[in-house]
Amino acid sequence: MEAKNIGFYYSKRKGYFRNQHYWAIKDVSFDLYKGESLGVLGKNGAGKSTLLKLLAEIYKPDEGVLKNYGYSTTLLSVQAGFIPYLTGRENALLNGMYLGLKKNFILENIEQIKSFSELDTFFEQPISSYSSGMRARLGFSIAFQLDPDILLLDEVLAVGDESFKKKSSNALKEKIRSEKTVVLVSHSPNQILKLCSRAVLIDGGKSVYTGKPKDVLDVYHSSY
Repeated sequence: MEAKNIGFYYSKRKGYFRNQHYWAIKDVSFDLYKGESLGVLGKNGAGKSTLLKLLAEIYKPDEGVLKNYGYSTTLLSVQAGFIPYLTGRENALLNGMYLGLKKNFILENIEQIKSFSELDTFFEQPISSYSSGMRARLGFSIAFQLDPDILLLDEVLAVGDESFKKKSSNALKEKIRSEKTVVLVSHSPNQILKLCSRAVLIDGGKSVYTGKPKDVLDVYHSSY
């Protein structure tokens, strides 16, 4: 995947006859190589989540060039689109199908999803009764069944208790060892250091530094 000077803006109505553009991403460039894990760092509001949505082709860039070369992508976010009044089991089925899994495959692996999520009896209860951490566990457990060419992760390892954080990090390491291409947005320096082979720093919607995780983290800490 290749990003060259990509930009994306949101339109806000200003008066009756004109809109104002807010640039969430402005001039971001980097290459993503097959089998690598790329960390994305930046302050809140820097444009990290918007960047992932561009890579997932949920959004189209308003400027610049984004080349995918035909690879499949899946975005896993804490804000996964669950239906509140349906149970965890029902949402696992629907959400898995939405992400591209076959119905029969999900049904065959539904108990594995339940087991990995550690939701126990909550798996049979409505999502409306879940905490944000429980939703994230369910979302990660569903998406972990996927086998896209590029896995995009938006702060999913930051939610939940320490034991599940460790479990999901270890599971992700296994994905990386199998030469899976991963893009990880995280505020945790340790996660970036342990899981990523390269990193990019985003500031004000722009890519300001790309390199080895330790070097990027040094720039990040010295800047903020």
